[in-house]
Amino acid sequence: MKSITNGHDKHATSDGEAHHTRFPLSNFPPQAGERANESLRELLVKCLWLAPLFLLVFTQPAYAFYTWQDDQSTVELRGLFRETGVVLSNPDNTQFYDRKNISAMAQSARLMLDASQDRLSFELHAEQSYVPLELQTGGARFASLLGVERSDLLDWSFDNKQAHLILDRLNVQLSTEHMNIKVGRQPINLAATFYFTPNDFFAPFAAQTFFRTYKSGVDAARADIQLNELSQLSLLAVLGYNNAASDNGWSNTPDSARNSYLARASTTLGDFELALLGGILKKDVVLGGDFQGELFHWLGVNGEGHVLQPDSVLLSRTTEFALGLEHRFANTLNVRLEQFYHGSGAASIATYNLAAPKSKGYLSKNYSALGASYEFTPLLNGEATTIYNWLDHSALIALNTRYSFSNESELTFSGTHPIGSGPQGSLVQSEFGLYADSINFEYRMNF
Repeated sequence: MKSITNGHDKHATSDGEAHHTRFPLSNFPPQAGERANESLRELLVKCLWLAPLFLLVFTQPAYAFYTWQDDQSTVELRGLFRETGVVLSNPDNTQFYDRKNISAMAQSARLMLDASQDRLSFELHAEQSYVPLELQTGGARFASLLGVERSDLLDWSFDNKQAHLILDRLNVQLSTEHMNIKVGRQPINLAATFYFTPNDFFAPFAAQTFFRTYKSGVDAARADIQLNELSQLSLLAVLGYNNAASDNGWSNTPDSARNSYLARASTTLGDFELALLGGILKKDVVLGGDFQGELFHWLGVNGEGHVLQPDSVLLSRTTEFALGLEHRFANTLNVRLEQFYHGSGAASIATYNLAAPKSKGYLSKNYSALGASYEFTPLLNGEATTIYNWLDHSALIALNTRYSFSNESELTFSGTHPIGSGPQGSLVQSEFGLYADSINFEYRMNF
């Protein structure tokens, strides 16, 4: 019997991080509390700087730092450490940006616990990070901490919201021969395409994101029911929340008007997987589907889309659709092309709405993305992505290189360069003209 998979888990990865922590200092005088916080932060930063330097010299393969197993139960603890340096050069415009140039360091550490016994399994991901305020507020296109809609109960912050602690995943799963049921904070991925993912309603990746190992979790219940060896039915209920003045920008308790209830049925025909999707998305009715497969044993083809009927009579029906082509050559070169019709986008530059809640980060109606990856050596990989806006003819070029020191550690260098007219005062002249030139490096170590 074919095993049940969790939707499209080949994309179920997440760099969306809204990490928060709270440590009360009410037992200390204000100045003592500030000095304690400052000393702690300096110590943490020094330790986080020394750790990668040590590992660069003494890199060795690493495994889960704790594993326990018997005939029926397993427990595994793993970790991920990230040290990131960022340099940004924003457009010269004080209406959108606090400053022209920004350079800063950020750190994060993720602790992952997986436990199972018989048919039950448990997953917990806790992440602690330090993100300087200049990276959170330095540019209109980089304030991303409020992007994942989930309860504030599992989010904490301290040090003026520069340090964050979050439980990114916290769920329990029951597996039987024909069904998987998972309840709690978990990643929900409904995408079949890669760059533009109109059916990925919950914490989607931006098209230019290269690191996709962990997709952000949302508060949900999911049941995957195997109908036969080639068909599956997935039922999902995802909680929604109101905006609030909290650590993560959302309320503690769910709002029933923002809950989502979806069903997805999939089957395999020949070399293609076909799926239909429908349900209620925050009171709006949505109906869509996706497909993915291969033509002529050479060309990968995938697509996804939906039609959304708003609950309000003041809003009109919208259509979203993405189509992708992909081919991997024998020399490891992988080329991917995608076209995206964003029905809820603006028809003219003058009607761009930066605050549109359904924009998913895209302002216009038609986009293309062309990307490629290549393995220069077994240790060195390179990736490139170009995104083009057909309305204002702006573009964003993103490059990334990754060098592996061992099975468990790697160093990446990446950058983005926008092409397009920058804003004039409060007037937006092009979408990607709003973006910054950026360069960043990141050291990652799994342990």
